Amino acid sequence: MVLSNDSPGDEPLPGPLIVQSDQTLLLEVDHVAAEACRAAIAAFAELERAPEHVHTYRITPLGLWNARAAGIGAAQVTAALRQWSRYPVPDALLVGIEEVIGRYGRLVLETDVRHGLVLVASDRAVLEEVVRAKSVAPLLGPRIDADTVAVYRGERGRLKQALVALGWPAEDRAGYVDGAAHPITLAGAVELRPYQRQAITAFAAAGNGVVVLPCGAGKTLVGLGAMAQAGARTLVLVTNTVAARQWRAELLARTSLTADELGEYSGETKHVRPVTIATYQIVTTRRGGLYPHLDVLSAEDWGLVVYDEVHLLPAPVFRMTADIQSRRRLGLTATLVREDGREGDVFSLIGPKRYDAPWRDIEAQGWIAPASCTEVRVTLTDEERMTYALAEPEERYRVGSTARSKMAVVAALCRDALEAGEPTLVIGQYIDQLEDLARRLDAPVLTGKTPVRERQRLFAAFRSGELRLLVVSKVANFSVDLPEASVAIQVSGTFGSRQEEAQRLGRILRPKADGRQAQFFSVVARDTNDQEFAQRRQRFLAEQGYAYRIVDGETLLA
Repeated sequence: MVLSNDSPGDEPLPGPLIVQSDQTLLLEVDHVAAEACRAAIAAFAELERAPEHVHTYRITPLGLWNARAAGIGAAQVTAALRQWSRYPVPDALLVGIEEVIGRYGRLVLETDVRHGLVLVASDRAVLEEVVRAKSVAPLLGPRIDADTVAVYRGERGRLKQALVALGWPAEDRAGYVDGAAHPITLAGAVELRPYQRQAITAFAAAGNGVVVLPCGAGKTLVGLGAMAQAGARTLVLVTNTVAARQWRAELLARTSLTADELGEYSGETKHVRPVTIATYQIVTTRRGGLYPHLDVLSAEDWGLVVYDEVHLLPAPVFRMTADIQSRRRLGLTATLVREDGREGDVFSLIGPKRYDAPWRDIEAQGWIAPASCTEVRVTLTDEERMTYALAEPEERYRVGSTARSKMAVVAALCRDALEAGEPTLVIGQYIDQLEDLARRLDAPVLTGKTPVRERQRLFAAFRSGELRLLVVSKVANFSVDLPEASVAIQVSGTFGSRQEEAQRLGRILRPKADGRQAQFFSVVARDTNDQEFAQRRQRFLAEQGYAYRIVDGETLLA
């Protein structure tokens, strides 16, 4: 039993958490209550560092505002900290949390019958502060009364961005236009999982926002359920053409939509239909300083816009989203982490996080496969170490992560996996490294240069079991459905990208028919920045409760 911080005496309390006045939380990973504590604080704190024994979380305004938008108030945050803290929680921190959470909703965007879109304040001093800000003033119309100011309707999104930057996030209650009606129903055989129904309900109640679910947990079905709820023309934005084809297949198989009702808007074909699937690449194509495809799609009367892999939104799509705030918007992702720090734009333009299911919870329910994560450390040869030492700083990561000493270890891992009958993916960042591996492993290689038709053929062969080993570049990080894959071997990555690590593990998390465990290996060059970046990449998965064991590559070759 975890003792309350109100217990008498000066003895330290036995909780797994140390709460510090600088907004950092230290979680003792080996504590018996660590997992329960992690689940409690994940709603409002972000993992910063994840070494072996003590993980460091930070409480941020954006994390607190996301929690508040999800219905978690200051009292619940305070209660969680007090329940799990080993020592008394600093009063100053608790006061700060209450003040930061209290900032959300003092400004509200509403629709007024007479004046249209308005910004209403429950705190007059806050309104006076923001209307005088240089970033806000051009977005506002005339003052209506002491607590209300008109807002130019086209500036709804940019105003929310500006207010978040000022530290006064507005709650958007202005509502949404229905868009052009288009009935969509789920197929009779489709049975939504409990968490999928909860996610759809949470989104439908708000009309905007982000649903966070693990890879392999059925985010696409949440999108389909939201489309059925909206019953309107829908634009689905996806990462690439392969993802677009997968969405099309899911829509045809699991909804009432027919082929004539579905349009693809990509580099290969451009058809706008009642439900249109467009790639981020085509909508951000620029000609003469303009985005012609973005303009075409923005002109349609959509009732819902779905953003697949919302954490990857490029800047032009943010700009489009700022202009369509009257449309319902759903973001789907496995992680809200953005390496460019634009989580605030996702919050203000797509909407707050409406539903988030911890990976381990979904795993415990049997909806995704259990997984083990292993970092395999490889010692470089003397020649490789000297090459690394002499390399320019900006080239050292590539030199370390593509060292040929990794080849034998990767081959041994593949041999063991294939002998055990495990469909295996080898994933990396650098094309020359992947092509070398493909030749050594006698396996096909799939990169960004691979034509879409060939990609689809290789993926289909892998799904059918004709192919048991596939070497892939980062094009397979996102929106690729390979449910049979049970082993992934990462040989290089995008520096310290946490989102990439999560997506790559996600390639193998579809539940296996026999319940076996998925295995994720990351092959890392010892004593190089490849090792340092690997530790950064692992942070998100550590937050989800995945622990990396470390093994020496030489033991695999013995």
